[in-house]
Amino acid sequence: VHPENTDWTCFEQTAALDIKSFFGFESTVEKIAMKQYSQNISKGKEIIEYFIEELRKDGITFVPRWQEPTPKSLPEISISKENKNLEDSETENDAKDAELRDRTSSTPSTGSAELLLGASASHLPNMDKLNINDDNNKLDADYIKRCLGDLTPLQESRLIQLKKWVGELQKGKVPSDTCLLRFLRARDFHIEKAREMLSHSLIWRKKNQIDKLMAEYETPQVVKDYFPGGWHHQDKEGRPLYLLRLGQMDVKGLVKSIGEEGLLKHTLHICEEGLRLTEEATSSHGRPVTTWTLLVDLEGLNMRHLWRPGIRTLLKIIEIVEANYPETMSCVLIIRAPRVFPILWTLVSTFIDDNTRSKFLFYGGNDYQGTGGLIDFMPKEHIPDFLGGDCKTIVQEGGLVPKSMYQPGEDIDGTRLHIPLSEQSMYHSVSLGRGQVHEVILLIEEPGSVICWDFDVMKCDVLFSVLRTKVPITHRPEPQSPSGAMGVIDAVMGSDEQHRSVIEKTWREGYEYFRVEPQLVCHDGESIQGSHVTSYMGTYVLQWRYYESAPHTSPLDIIDTITAPKAKIMYYYEMLKSADYRGSMTSLQSCQSGFSSLSSNTNKSAISSCPSR
Repeated sequence: VHPENTDWTCFEQTAALDIKSFFGFESTVEKIAMKQYSQNISKGKEIIEYFIEELRKDGITFVPRWQEPTPKSLPEISISKENKNLEDSETENDAKDAELRDRTSSTPSTGSAELLLGASASHLPNMDKLNINDDNNKLDADYIKRCLGDLTPLQESRLIQLKKWVGELQKGKVPSDTCLLRFLRARDFHIEKAREMLSHSLIWRKKNQIDKLMAEYETPQVVKDYFPGGWHHQDKEGRPLYLLRLGQMDVKGLVKSIGEEGLLKHTLHICEEGLRLTEEATSSHGRPVTTWTLLVDLEGLNMRHLWRPGIRTLLKIIEIVEANYPETMSCVLIIRAPRVFPILWTLVSTFIDDNTRSKFLFYGGNDYQGTGGLIDFMPKEHIPDFLGGDCKTIVQEGGLVPKSMYQPGEDIDGTRLHIPLSEQSMYHSVSLGRGQVHEVILLIEEPGSVICWDFDVMKCDVLFSVLRTKVPITHRPEPQSPSGAMGVIDAVMGSDEQHRSVIEKTWREGYEYFRVEPQLVCHDGESIQGSHVTSYMGTYVLQWRYYESAPHTSPLDIIDTITAPKAKIMYYYEMLKSADYRGSMTSLQSCQSGFSSLSSNTNKSAISSCPSR
């Protein structure tokens, strides 16, 4: 009861979550929890509004407060023999009529009130005008048996409604009945929700020209050589089987070689291939095969796979696939799951639809080899050799992608023209000549914020520093334009605004600026990750400089400067506000050690996890 008005009813809901440490993903877990909580509130609101609307339709505007009834004898209701016989006769006749309709027609009677449940009259054809004797409104029983599978009369009617709506809307190519059924099943045959989901998917396909992209798609060479996944025969039910050796996948190498969108394109290609193979299986078996099976081997999965940009890319791909390829998998077999897997599953599972999540089966260790394991899902002769079987596979073993196959940041950005995963690119690319510097200026508004960085040295050597200025910098100082010989030298040396430091040459370390992390020399081919927990507000600077082991002092060195190769880096950075970061320093350092295999510095400060290679 509302405290200010006893005629009002309040519906209150509270929740509490306190994450002390979760391997550096505390902020992500909190966002997942908030998403789930928001969905729960929305569902409760939807249920309440539904029943309020039902009351409004009945003309009820006031409901008295519920009171526990006092125990007393209920009045007896007398029914005359004639009324009772009449009611029994009507009930029996209705049952016989319903049974007759179900036996003689695959389409329910248009008089059935269930036909319009969940449908909006403004979006769907008027079902009152449907004639069940019209051949266009019937689904052949033999066709259903061969291509669609068992459907109840209600499910069949919902399929007809959705098909008519799409036909009127598209005015051209209409998705197949199998495709429409996938969207209906994804929404438990709630036709309005299925219509909305299908509408968004059709717009997505048209906007991103998916059909054209998939028709022109050619698998990149790096995917052919290093992507550990591929199609492998069929399971015991005749469904296509896809093998994915996720534990052997170099997610970071693939993202940096083909980009986020390149990885998404390959995933969409797999989904489209799965649909094509299910159609072929349906034709060859003479019965409906509408889903495929996924077998995921996690042998080799470790903290390296919890690379933050890779996890973010994976979650975005899952969202896109779930929204546009619903109900395509029959089951997902997860085998040889290591101890680190629950962390990954916690991050990923909330982005997977409930229906899909229920299809996951997990096997730890060698449990997959016994009763109830793979032998129950696939023929013994098709069990892959790397899982103890005798069947050879064409699936690659994966492994680390050579850095020589990495693409520059601008090339990776080019893939965003087709299927954008995010509004901005994850990686930036920059080249540095002799004497040049590149800086990222970060304004920290509250102590305790965390700065994270991740970069690869693609060519030559660079010097990396993390600095803090005494006075906050709100904008870059206007560069001066020297004239004469100095102007020519500056032009050659690259002293332009982009490669100009905000740290003035007259500033002194320890007075006007401070070095908050030890300076690090990064060599050609190295990968560097690290983070810093800030202690002060103000301006922090991530700085990369062209590095030379010996300074050039001869006047003739200006010629070498012109001809010397440029250093090249690809970098990614992120700021986590103190309000978003709830973990301890232990979890932060655990996260960093998971991203790298060799620490480059043993002098770890109390407020920083040092860069690591």
